[in-house]
Amino acid sequence: MLKKRTVCFVITSQIHYARSRSLIRAIRAHPELELKIAVAASAILPQYGDVLTAMEEDGIRCDAKIVMTLAGGSTVAMAKTTGIGITEFATAFDNLRPDIVLIRGDRYEVLAATVAAGYMNIPIAHLEGGDLSGSIDESVRHAVTKIAHIHFTTNEKSAARVRQMGEDPKYVFVSGCPELEQLAEHDAEITSAELNQRGVGSDLNLQKPLLMVMYHPITSEKDNRKHTETLLNVIHTMGIQTVWFWPNVDAGTDDVAKAIRVFREKVRPAHMHFITYFQPDKFVALLKKSACLVGNSSAGIKECSYLGIPAVNIGHRQDGRTRGPNVQDAAEDADAIRTAIEMQLKHGKYPMSDVYYRKDACAYIANMLAKIPLYTQKYFHESDRA
Repeated sequence: MLKKRTVCFVITSQIHYARSRSLIRAIRAHPELELKIAVAASAILPQYGDVLTAMEEDGIRCDAKIVMTLAGGSTVAMAKTTGIGITEFATAFDNLRPDIVLIRGDRYEVLAATVAAGYMNIPIAHLEGGDLSGSIDESVRHAVTKIAHIHFTTNEKSAARVRQMGEDPKYVFVSGCPELEQLAEHDAEITSAELNQRGVGSDLNLQKPLLMVMYHPITSEKDNRKHTETLLNVIHTMGIQTVWFWPNVDAGTDDVAKAIRVFREKVRPAHMHFITYFQPDKFVALLKKSACLVGNSSAGIKECSYLGIPAVNIGHRQDGRTRGPNVQDAAEDADAIRTAIEMQLKHGKYPMSDVYYRKDACAYIANMLAKIPLYTQKYFHESDRA
């Protein structure tokens, strides 16, 4: 009997898990693959989403739990967390003995997993290489690309960038975003009561217009609190029902979180609800009910492009990222943000964009992981062009 390939999928945040459930199911269902899951960093911290409980409810086993995140919300904490992560991932991979380590994205936690696997001569498959994102995350993404062996990119422009970095074209694939396949299959609903029983703030009515805000710190900037206060004041003065999600665990997150806490306690807005985490199906259901997503999350560019939901992208966090027609960019300026939101609300829903969508993306990735020849020693692939 042919031995199954063991794929270790690294999950480092609740959004990683939420976006990967369809892909996890596809890998588990493939007859030639065995799935192991390493859960690490903020994914095991309850204040950033209870991923372990969500996995248990979905019937998915955690094979390694990796404690690595230092508190502090600073660049020093990020750097030290990366160092701890390399050590802990090395131990996990030594125990799990995977044939392939599968990682996604551009965060410093996945850089730690990449370095560990690379030095251990374990082939690495990378999801979302070649995307641009306008911050230190972009540098991390490209660094991961140069260590990884197999590349599943979200679109042809990103695939071209990966090839431009000297990667072998035979190992560069345009798979699209697995999470968009998940959206295509989504049929869950959400009620006002389900929303209001989580988080804090005023009760909202999902039968009325709703804004969703997902605003994260930019690690290379020092004005995160000021920019958050600007956005809070704009949303407050517009008077539209708003669900505001807590920031991720990057350098600057404490500044963003403090701005939210001070505003919430001083102003006590009557039309805003603040929440740290929602189960993936309920999050998508809420997103579908939103009139506009505001902030700097990639969800406004990826998920919203497929759903046709208007998005206002603020600042530089997503600079250069390929986007559909649903995105309106705005500077970190109150008038610019307000104008962009008003324009998007007036426009309403957009047609579905396939800029990131590929049919059967998850099955395609799983099949490639099972079939593609594996290698460990990388070489720079010279272009045939003069």
